Amino acid sequence: MGKLKVLVCATNYGSWGEELQAPWDILKKAGYDLTLATPKGLKPLPLTISVDPDFVDGVQNIKTNPPEVCDRIKELVKGDEWAHPIKIKDAKMSDYDALVLTGGLGAMIDVANDYNTHKLIRDAFYDGKIIGSLCYAVAALVFCRDPKMDYKSVVYGKNITAHPRAWDFYGPDMAAGYELWGATEDNKGTDVITPGFLYPIEDLIRDAVGPNGNCIARNSASREDPEANFSYPFITAASVESSIAYGKLLVKVLDKVAAGEDVSKQNIHL
Repeated sequence: MGKLKVLVCATNYGSWGEELQAPWDILKKAGYDLTLATPKGLKPLPLTISVDPDFVDGVQNIKTNPPEVCDRIKELVKGDEWAHPIKIKDAKMSDYDALVLTGGLGAMIDVANDYNTHKLIRDAFYDGKIIGSLCYAVAALVFCRDPKMDYKSVVYGKNITAHPRAWDFYGPDMAAGYELWGATEDNKGTDVITPGFLYPIEDLIRDAVGPNGNCIARNSASREDPEANFSYPFITAASVESSIAYGKLLVKVLDKVAAGEDVSKQNIHL
């Protein structure tokens, strides 16, 4: 099939830096032709806390951002690779072989229930194209409903990975901000403050997959033991610790597609 074309979508309200950087770099290194898209057609900027090597996750009590990863994300933000995304509403799935959604708290606001993103997902789903989604961008799959299936979610009956509820910022006086690293006057995201994370994605996924599907939410996932899964046509992964695994699983599946294999019945994992 030659060089596959992959549409990579990101939020304009705050990516978790590595959740865009890792799959982007891994897919690019593998030789895929990447097009970046965002809701506003503006450079996707990372949340400030996601490029701070000293940031400690207040729930898991771990440092989430390796210094070398922070440096690479900042390099991408300062450079040209992410500088000229198209608007999601201008993208046509017929021009691409796969769809890759990337995460971050901002994805809960401007991607999860976005009509244009849902259209891309449905078009890819109907054509049997691979669809990837990471962390809170999995909400876009949950909210994408299929009129051909009585408006059940497109992930109904599938095995879908969730950011575990136990990791959510949720509790008395909990709050989440969306400050962006590299913000400019014309690309400053949002100043909204939400009461912790906007919604518990694990609970939504459990409902969306239905009685014959499976929500995979493993609290023990880590960089050394990440969580990413393939349930045709979906590749989903837990959170920042699984960003690299997400990129690698995308490449593993897409390499098979590029070789002309039918992956619809294959059990593919890292």
